[in-house]
Order: sequence, then C-alpha cells, then structure tokens
Amino acid sequence: MSGFVDEAQLNVRGGDGGAGCVSFRREGPVAFGGPNGGDGGGGGDVWLVATRNVASLLAFRDHPHRRAKDGVHGKGKDQHGKRGESIEIMVPEGTVARDMYTGEILADLVNHGDRWLAAPGGRGGRGNAKFWSNRRRAPIFAEQGEHGIEKWLKLDLKLMADVALVGFPNAGKSTLISTISAAKPKVADYPFTTLEPHLGVVRVDSNTEYIVADIPGLIEGASEGKGLGHQFLRHIERARALCVLVDLAATDGMSPSEQERILLHELENYDPEMLERPRVVVGTKSDIGADADWDGMRISAPTYQGVRELVAHMATLVSQARESQPEREGLVIIRPEVDGSIVERVQEGEFRVRGRAVERVVALNDVTSPEALNWIDERLKKMGVDRLLSRAGAQEGDVIWIGAFSFEYEPDL
Repeated sequence: MSGFVDEAQLNVRGGDGGAGCVSFRREGPVAFGGPNGGDGGGGGDVWLVATRNVASLLAFRDHPHRRAKDGVHGKGKDQHGKRGESIEIMVPEGTVARDMYTGEILADLVNHGDRWLAAPGGRGGRGNAKFWSNRRRAPIFAEQGEHGIEKWLKLDLKLMADVALVGFPNAGKSTLISTISAAKPKVADYPFTTLEPHLGVVRVDSNTEYIVADIPGLIEGASEGKGLGHQFLRHIERARALCVLVDLAATDGMSPSEQERILLHELENYDPEMLERPRVVVGTKSDIGADADWDGMRISAPTYQGVRELVAHMATLVSQARESQPEREGLVIIRPEVDGSIVERVQEGEFRVRGRAVERVVALNDVTSPEALNWIDERLKKMGVDRLLSRAGAQEGDVIWIGAFSFEYEPDL
C-alpha cells in the first residue's frame, strides 16, 4: 500500500574504515626490509539530499536502515585500500531531521540540492609504514579501521507551498485544487475525504506559476491536538500565503463568519505568526449556497464561477510575499570536533578520559600488541594525558578508562 508519508524513522551508519597492513619488503637475502604496509581506506559517508523529485517519506516506512560501504583494508607494497562508497539519501524539500532520542533539530533541508552529512564514515587505519622512525625501524603493528558513526533520526516533512488552502472538512478544498491544477485528490460529499495533503502547480501564464497545498480539513480544537490537528497544521507552517475557505452551503448551521473566526483562531493558537501572512478568505459552493451574511469573495469550483479571479488574486499575494520574504535557507548543524581532553571521576579509584583525539589513539590500535601499547603510551604522554590525570587526583593503581579500554594508572616518578 502506497501513500503520502510525512513522518519516518531512519537509521544511518557510515562505513567502517579499512585496517592498515603490517608488511615488510623482502630484498634478496634480507628477510625483513623496511615496512611497506599500506593504509586502509576510509568508510563511506551517508548524506541526506533534498530533491523536488521525491514527494514523501514513504521509502523509509518499511526500510529504515541505510549504511554506506566499508573501506578496503590496506595491503603490502604500500598499497592503500580503496575508500568505501558514500551514499546519498534523497528526501523531499522541506524535510527536517531530528535526533530521535533528544528531539534536537540537526538539519532543515529546505531547497532542492540542500545536503547534510548525516553519518560520517570511519577513518582508515594507518599501515605500519607510517610508524617507521629512527627509533622504530621495524614496526610490527598497524592501526585498525575506525567504526562509522551511527544515528537514529526522526524525519518530519513540512510541505513547501506558496499557498495553503485552509478550511473545515468538506469545505471544497480538494475540488478547488483539482480545478486550478493537475492535482487529483479524492473528492466526495462526506467529511474527511482528504486524509493526506496534496500539492498542485497553478500556472497563470507562461511567466507566473505557484504551488498550492490542499491541507486536510481542520476541526475546532485542532491547535490543541484534537483529531489530527497538529499533523495537518504543521504543513501550513512554510506556506507564504493562506487561502481560507468557508462553506456557504454548510448544513451544520455554522455561518461563514463563524467558520472564519474558528479557523483563524486555530491558526493563531498553533502559531501567531500565521495570521501575519497574506491571506484571502473565500466563500465556496456559491452555486448551491448563497449565505446573505457573506459579503466576501465567492467561488464555485464545479461551475468555475469566481475561480479565475481567485487564481489571479492568489498570484498577487504570492508575488508580494516572495518579494518581502527572502529565499529560505536550509539549516545544517555543524559541530566541530572538540579539541583537547577532559578527565572525569567515575567513582572512587576510577577515572574516564574523554576526547576525540585520545579515544582515537586507543580505538584504532591493537591493544594486544606490546609494541602497539608502547606507541599508545607515547602518544598519550605527548597529548598530556598523564598531567591531566595527576591534576584530577589519580593515584597509582586507579583504573583509567579511555573508550572501551582500561588500564591501571602508574604515575611517572
């Protein structure tokens, strides 16, 4: 079953980096020449890319996992591994990506082509050739590949439209959008015929066109979450202008003026800024209902009465709104890696060292190799970890954690 999906969960994971290689040149009678182990390739990245060619988040409903390719391991003879292939995940314009657990907005992909690096791939490990030095002539260790970043995201789609059609159920929104555009939503004479938003392109002439969104009918209390209120109202957030439809043939005794009052009240309750946008209020079904109390614009979509005038009026509102509102810019949260390290006391006799660079030193190396352990120890000292632990009050024999690795603290004498 297909349809419009405007919310989805997405699991993204960057590819793992390839491992570096331990290798030595064989030169005639010399069993071990210099090291020539190549580096592993970096893991592929996962990107979210906004495109106008995708209409909903349907693709993630039953298949929420996306993973980039892993990097290839390094080889001897200084052969570096190939980088893992990155992937681009296409999402509709207007997609907001949030951290699924905290709700924090990470990216707001508004325009066609907006890109966000959702899950970076892991760094490839360095081969033993990179650890050669005058003191270490024959390094017998290399780095492992770094794991790619993994995240669970919550995706929300907020439709990108110039005009949002707002009204009670069965007010004639679907009939109007099918009349003025190529959109063909379901139309029937019972409430809540439309259960999902529809977009239609209205072409006034060769130089003028705008996008209209048919928003499913609101009910009183929608702004407080009644019915599917919030789910529908959020699709109005990005509209430049509003077209409020009131039913001149309403059978529930609600006058057009009362309909207008309630609809505007719901919009204001949800977001007061909505009432500051250009809007037109239109009486629908003028062919079967002629409420004497209504002196505003009237239309009949089936007979096309007043439709041409409404289309022209909405074009004017959109033109004015486009001039007063700059092109929307997408939002991408960029968090630079925090430099430096910190030490936290976990409990009595136990400390944890945090910091991207420090954790990488441990995570990428083989802690079962004595030579690799010596190199880790040298690196940590150069990074000032010993000084940080001493200042934090670490004593000989205390347990020190770096990532998933732990060791007993032995201060320098």
